[in-house]
Amino acid sequence: MNPAATGNRFEPGTFRPDPRPAGRAAMLTAQTRMELILLLRNGEQLLLTMFIPITLLVGLTLLPFGNLGQDRIDKLVPAVMMVAVMSTAFTGQAIAVGFDRRYGALKRLGATALPRWGIIAGKSAAVLIVVVLQAILLGAIGVALGWRPELGGLILGALVIAVGTAVFAAMGLLLGGTLKAEIVLALANILWFVMLGIASIVFASDDLPTAVDVIARLIPSGALAVALEHALRSSVDWFGLAVLAGWGLVCGFLATRFFRFH
Repeated sequence: MNPAATGNRFEPGTFRPDPRPAGRAAMLTAQTRMELILLLRNGEQLLLTMFIPITLLVGLTLLPFGNLGQDRIDKLVPAVMMVAVMSTAFTGQAIAVGFDRRYGALKRLGATALPRWGIIAGKSAAVLIVVVLQAILLGAIGVALGWRPELGGLILGALVIAVGTAVFAAMGLLLGGTLKAEIVLALANILWFVMLGIASIVFASDDLPTAVDVIARLIPSGALAVALEHALRSSVDWFGLAVLAGWGLVCGFLATRFFRFH
């Protein structure tokens, strides 16, 4: 029957409801975009992820702090990149997840068609994008300050940063997804300072006692800092990578097991 003859300008079925979930790629893209916007709009997050690492890199390079020798910039760039990864993937992630749970944002997301893996993957992807931007920015500032890495070192460094990001993201999800928001806020910041202090021990001196050096490198921040320094010098720190892998597997398993949306 001609639609015009019945006074209807549209074919039958044109506006028939067709409810179905979006594809996985579309869901992940939308969730990642939302998480990235929220991350970049947060002033506290920007302070942690951008301004503090930049200030540390410029200040420690130009001012005569510590005894880092002639290759000062070669030690500072991986150390500051470790701080940036830890700030974004662990501290920022834990606090954001903790308060999302407190205000019911995650609970509401859990009631939508978005699966659990989509929420976690979206948050992790947003963190990874920010870490990539941090690495590019800090690398450019480092080059301006005299840092001259080799191409092979940059490739190895990118791989180590990816591993470190995954490990600290798992730690952040575990902390933010299991404890109350106020406890997460306090504990995440305390752990940030503790891990920063432990990592700085590794760089403070070249003649640390073996036991102290090993203990410091058993902590994720120390392991990532040393592994990243080796990578940017075109070598592989297998001990540090093994430590990071162990932390990542344990925290990832616990986060998957105990993560709560409310």
